[in-house]
Amino acid sequence: MKLTVRIWRQPGPGADGAMVDYPVEDLSPDMSFLELLDVLNQQLILRGEEPVAFDHDCREGICGSCGVVINGRAHGPEPTTACQLHLRAFADGDVIDVEPWRASAFPVVRDLVVDRSALDRIVAAGGYVTAPTGSAPEAHATPVPKADADLAFDNATCIGCGACVAACPNGSAMLFTAAKVTHLNVLPQGEPERESRVLDMVDAMDAEGFGGCTNTGECTVACPKGIPMDSIAGLNREFLRAARHRSR
Repeated sequence: MKLTVRIWRQPGPGADGAMVDYPVEDLSPDMSFLELLDVLNQQLILRGEEPVAFDHDCREGICGSCGVVINGRAHGPEPTTACQLHLRAFADGDVIDVEPWRASAFPVVRDLVVDRSALDRIVAAGGYVTAPTGSAPEAHATPVPKADADLAFDNATCIGCGACVAACPNGSAMLFTAAKVTHLNVLPQGEPERESRVLDMVDAMDAEGFGGCTNTGECTVACPKGIPMDSIAGLNREFLRAARHRSR
């Protein structure tokens, strides 16, 4: 199959960028979208041109690195990561627009690469639990109700890709922050920092310049791991509870 990709090219932070058209032929429908970019880069290198910079790592849908907006949608037309999006999702001859995440908290580094370290700083503000050093405790020493364990696991599947931020019209990181808070706060191991965690992580989120949440729900549609809107509601409850206790 033959596709034309219109890719955002930007040589560096603060530099002007533009969409550039690249026709790519002899593609297999079974290729992933990142393999399409690989083929394009091989052609560009052979022509003596600068390859397209893009993030990737595991290419198994679990690392969260491959953050691109494809035809106006985070990660493309299917609720998955770009590395797991196959070219059969497009028709032969299609023209595909490829851009980096668009959010003030995600400055463009080069081409399709953005700086997502703001998410790391949110986690560093409170995404941890107090644990004694030494050997691992007995697995059954702290009983966890199954409903709580399931809720924690569902939120722990967040891979920190930033698709929720890119999809949100406000550039909000509420779904990401909610997932990181929820998967620790519902477990007994997270109880010691339960109140400080939510307050500190929300403060860090605001300090990074992410927008406010207005519950449009675009974040949950774009999330490749299906983190639900209920997590945001849970974050709001935890925040109000912690803020009320702190004010006493």
